[in-house]
Amino acid sequence: MMAASVVSAAVMVALGILSIAFLLTVYRVVAGPTLPDRVLALDMLVAIAIGFIAVIAIKTGFTLYIDIAISLGLVGFLATVAFARFILTQGQSDAVQQAGAGRESIAAEGKKTRKHRGRKKGGR
Repeated sequence: MMAASVVSAAVMVALGILSIAFLLTVYRVVAGPTLPDRVLALDMLVAIAIGFIAVIAIKTGFTLYIDIAISLGLVGFLATVAFARFILTQGQSDAVQQAGAGRESIAAEGKKTRKHRGRKKGGR
């Protein structure tokens, strides 16, 4: 009887802590200043969901929930890898665009200075 009440209290405390963590993580997803922050927060949401499933499995005694949590962990990992690859390719394309813009401005500066020098040499 005593053990059941301790487990019940622990489950309630765990659900409360997980709820607070869930709310804070959702805030980070919404307000996150950068895309990597949001991806990390989404990965954290998957971990929190796994925690919820594990606590519910302990509360109900239904062990099939553990298999669901493992599956969610695998899917969450693959999603995080896909997001990271997207960010990596996005960062490379941004760097290429910035490098291209830098080359164009350097080329434009070079044309201006050649024109300017030509005017001085010609005496005009």
